[in-house]
Amino acid sequence: MAKESGLGMTMSVDDSGGTQRALTNDVTDVKWEMSSDVQDTTGIDKSAHERLLLLADFSITLNGVFNDAATTSSFAVFKDYRTLASSQVGRTTTMVHSGQTLANEVLYDHFDFTRGSDGSLTWESGGGVSDGTVPVWS
Repeated sequence: MAKESGLGMTMSVDDSGGTQRALTNDVTDVKWEMSSDVQDTTGIDKSAHERLLLLADFSITLNGVFNDAATTSSFAVFKDYRTLASSQVGRTTTMVHSGQTLANEVLYDHFDFTRGSDGSLTWESGGGVSDGTVPVWS
C-alpha cells in the first residue's frame, strides 16, 4: 500500500437508539489510540528488559463544529451521552479509510464545548472501548 493522507476518511457513531449516524461533515479532527498494557517481567539475571503484552485498549477523541440542525447531527448523537454512560451502553464507532475499517464499541465519557473569542463554537467528545473486544482493523 502506498503512503496516503487522511483525506477521504469517514466517521460514524451510533445515536442513543442504536442507529449508526454519519458524522463525517461535523467532525473536524479525530485522535485514536490502540494500546496495550505491558508487564515488566525482568529478572535480576537480565541486562535488558523482559516484557509481556497484557490487555488491549482503545480510546478516541472527536472534535467538531457545533451542528444541531437535524436528528442525525453530532449534537443529536452526543447530547445524551450521560444517560448512556450511566447505563454502561457502548456506541458503535466506525472509521473507514482507504478500504480499511475500524469499528469499536465506545463508552463516551464527555461532550464538551468551546466558544472561541472569534465566535466559533466547537465540541469535543471521547471515550474508550466498552465491551472488552480487542480493536482490530478489517
